[in-house]
Amino acid sequence: MTTSFVTCPLCEATCGLAIKHEGGQVLGIRGDKDDVFSGGYLCPKGTSLGALDADPDRIRTPLVKRDGEFHEATWDEAFALIDARLPALRETHGPDTVAVYFGNPSAHNLSGALYLRVLAKALATRNVYSAGTVDQVPKTFVGGYLYGDAATIPVADLDRTDHLLILGANPLVSNGSLMTAPDMRGKLAAIRKRGGKVVVIDPARTRTAERADEHHPITPGTDAFLLFAMLHVILEEGLERVDGLAPHLAGLDEVRVLAKPFSPETVAERTGIAADEIRRLASELAAAERAAVYGRMGTTTVEFGTLASWLVDVLNIVTGNLDRPGGVMFPKAAAGQPNTRPRDARRPFRHGRWHSRVRELPEVMGELPVATLADEILTPGNGQVRALVTVMGNPCVSTPRAGRLDEALERLDFMVSFDVYLNETTRHADVILPGPTPLERDHYDLLLYQYAVRNVANWTPAVVQTDVPQEWETMLRLVGVLQGMGPDADVAALDAALADGIARLNGVAVTEGLAGPRRLLDVLLKAGPYDVTLADLEAAPHGLDLGPLQPRLPEVLSTASGLVELAPAAIVDDVPRLVAALDRPAAPGMVLIGRRHLRSNNSWMHNLEPLAGGGNDCSAHVHPDDAARLGLVDGGACTMTSRVGAITLPVVVTDRIRPGVVSVPHGWGHDVDGTRTEVAARRPGVNSNVLTDDTVLDVPTGTGVLNGIPVELLP
Repeated sequence: MTTSFVTCPLCEATCGLAIKHEGGQVLGIRGDKDDVFSGGYLCPKGTSLGALDADPDRIRTPLVKRDGEFHEATWDEAFALIDARLPALRETHGPDTVAVYFGNPSAHNLSGALYLRVLAKALATRNVYSAGTVDQVPKTFVGGYLYGDAATIPVADLDRTDHLLILGANPLVSNGSLMTAPDMRGKLAAIRKRGGKVVVIDPARTRTAERADEHHPITPGTDAFLLFAMLHVILEEGLERVDGLAPHLAGLDEVRVLAKPFSPETVAERTGIAADEIRRLASELAAAERAAVYGRMGTTTVEFGTLASWLVDVLNIVTGNLDRPGGVMFPKAAAGQPNTRPRDARRPFRHGRWHSRVRELPEVMGELPVATLADEILTPGNGQVRALVTVMGNPCVSTPRAGRLDEALERLDFMVSFDVYLNETTRHADVILPGPTPLERDHYDLLLYQYAVRNVANWTPAVVQTDVPQEWETMLRLVGVLQGMGPDADVAALDAALADGIARLNGVAVTEGLAGPRRLLDVLLKAGPYDVTLADLEAAPHGLDLGPLQPRLPEVLSTASGLVELAPAAIVDDVPRLVAALDRPAAPGMVLIGRRHLRSNNSWMHNLEPLAGGGNDCSAHVHPDDAARLGLVDGGACTMTSRVGAITLPVVVTDRIRPGVVSVPHGWGHDVDGTRTEVAARRPGVNSNVLTDDTVLDVPTGTGVLNGIPVELLP
């Protein structure tokens, strides 16, 4: 029996695990008490890695579709089919005829983090889509325009703050998001223990809200009004503290003007929070010695997601809490972080370099909004999408108006999926290419450490061996097909050329004897801000502690001005739309929001028996007053309809939800034909994205509106 120390790849917390195994079988999992970041904390997801590794429904060999049925095939057979179909489509109809979509699991996979862009570049298509536009793009958009790079996002310095304001986030369940922070329960308790305060703004009394000092149940989708009103109070009453930041700021005077229409009295009715409470929230935030504002899904996946995300940063700035201990600070990751490169090697962020063919939605970070993918497939004309490559994603469950996209995929001429499950999306594929289990591949959180609340680095070597090709090998083999090398391209040569190119770009040498992600990571570590190599990480099985967050202004900035741009036109041009919405009547009836559970992660963890149950179910939470008014009963069923769809699901009557609001978790709906997920199919739930309107978007970014959706409920 062997004990291996690994980093859990199943959410953003990056917790260290100690895994006992023998003969390729997992015998036990516990938290690694010596892990430099998580210190022994783990959640139910981490303990399920053994079940994920042994899941009999996982695909272990390629599947190809013949006469509408999937059959196991060799890797050579699968790539021969891809080579016969995909290049011909591109040659006949142009490169934009092939789209690519990648899901959230790719961010938790080192091969995905390092090789996905290589694949997208080889496709040479403008039709690139991801889960980002149903998740976090408004926040990265704001980081791009305020600080110069989309990956430059300040995070709350949780270990030193005295006042934490959380909006639309439930980090005790999500374990943090765009804020890598294991053991949020302990971190919030520590804030309160040292005399600090935690305030939660959320339509539901979540687990995080229960642990807070205050909970304010806001009307869904109105966070931008609340944040603007708090900004109004701080600026009108002279409570701002920007002296130390002033040399680094541009646009503060414009922000003062923009905040004037949003007095607390003006927004109180819309937000459901009284004007005097808004004034107190603003005054206490401004008066706190060290404070941080943090917003997530409830602030990004709403009608004014960009403005709400921007106002989170503006509040942190005007209260003097940007780039200071206890406020919000910029992590310095050991590898791959753009803002650690020399300033002259960085270009200022911009978007809208191209637009989607049908609805003319803007490109952001090289991607188009996934809400328009179905349009691009279903609308004839030059550039119509006829083929799709999906990588570790399930857009038929996780994207707006999912039923329409499901219908669109039936129309494709060809589809390839990188996935380990035959699920709601991959059932449409012509070829499914599996990858290894998390325990069968090396791991390093290249992306997530860029948002960590403490600077750390932790390398996980594969725990067990496998004959399933690693995802990076499969991606490069597809790159070879796209580059005209045929189905048997020299993957090793492609990988070596990639490593040499990245090494030359960064002015470092390639270490002999390495290959794949190990070699690329070693290059990026050598080019990083610390004197660290892959060998150093391999010698530290519990990780390297690189220290607390440190002030990084102005070196972190890459805007054209070299300043923090508080009022970039790409963002503030949307303020008039928010002003107009002040006089717009609130939506009649009920509004829908999402819900997260500790045993779940979007659509990709519902087939694991250890995570089934424990409250992890798909139901509609409604307030007792609404239940009585609408004739709904606890344990009964309701039908919920929106402009675009309808679902039927069980009702849970609870005072944990604000009146007028109904909550349904995201990522369910596993009852369709042609899938192979036995555990998920036994408790399928319903797909809440059937209700999501693909025409209602956050205007600057095209991000889908998944929270604050008007719905009607009937018994």
